[in-house]
Amino acid sequence: MASSMPKKLLKRIFPTPEQIQGNKSLRFLTPLFAKPNLWHLNRRSVARAFLVGLFAAFIPIPFQMALAAFIAFYANANVPISVGMVWLTNPITIPPIYFATYKLGTWILDTPPRDFHIEISLDWVLNELGAVWEPLLVGCVTSGILLGIAGYFLIHLFWRLHVLDNWKKRALRPKKPRKAKPDAAIDPAAH
Repeated sequence: MASSMPKKLLKRIFPTPEQIQGNKSLRFLTPLFAKPNLWHLNRRSVARAFLVGLFAAFIPIPFQMALAAFIAFYANANVPISVGMVWLTNPITIPPIYFATYKLGTWILDTPPRDFHIEISLDWVLNELGAVWEPLLVGCVTSGILLGIAGYFLIHLFWRLHVLDNWKKRALRPKKPRKAKPDAAIDPAAH
């Protein structure tokens, strides 16, 4: 039996199904509550959630959280963790992440990189994105796939190491003496 340390930490960070159901703006997620596995915290659902969330985080589209929830639903991954992982890419991290993925895309496509800087504005999207979309998309999808797979295996590894550590600690603990059971010969109903 595994220790609940990862579960306790994850339960503290992510909302419960009841909290989400109580939020009026999230009522569209009602179908998610029909599959309880989408809320369980176990090694498989959490590892899948990291795969889904990291992949969705690197896809350069609006509504990445909806994409993560949609994929998590069909992949039987933990939905809150999948959606939460998308926040890896946020207004602060987007410029360096997308610049790095653009560079990766130019390397994969063997095209010379253009000189540009990323801005989070409609003007930048309308004027610059058309010239860099292909290497950006290739780099983003490649990064999302590779980091998602890495996250999946790292969660499996972390979970297993944590369980093994708990087994070792349990084996080193002094055993408590068991209480003696009442003798069956004394019980008159037993005869």
